[in-house]
Amino acid sequence: MATTTAAQKRSAAKAEYDAFLAGCPSRDLLERISNKWVALIIAGLAGTGPCGGDGPTAMRYSELSRLLAGISPKMLTQTLRALERDGLVSRTVVPTVPVTVSYELTPLGLSLNDVISAVKTWAQDNMDDVFAARVDHDRG
Repeated sequence: MATTTAAQKRSAAKAEYDAFLAGCPSRDLLERISNKWVALIIAGLAGTGPCGGDGPTAMRYSELSRLLAGISPKMLTQTLRALERDGLVSRTVVPTVPVTVSYELTPLGLSLNDVISAVKTWAQDNMDDVFAARVDHDRG
């Protein structure tokens, strides 16, 4: 009987993730990261928001709220908590009066930003073509 190393066990477990299978946990992750608010929070914390930036930055809740036009306080809170739970965002509490809380991307969150940034840019660059396709489709 051959023994397997820890690295071999991890490799075998990773090979079992197949988002096309109904029970695969990667489906939940895909659902989370495909959310518009997740994409915009990641982009904002990465410094790729409308004001540009010098790269990844820590932001306070109120800064994120101002940046993300249209997000409700409840949705922002829920999304930040989920991103923190998934290891994509870290939350830092500074004991000041009042308490200061800031959020920033973890290395895992930064790695996701490359993908999200490309999708966000694609969406912005291709909106005119999408609008034209919708008009053509709706004409029948």
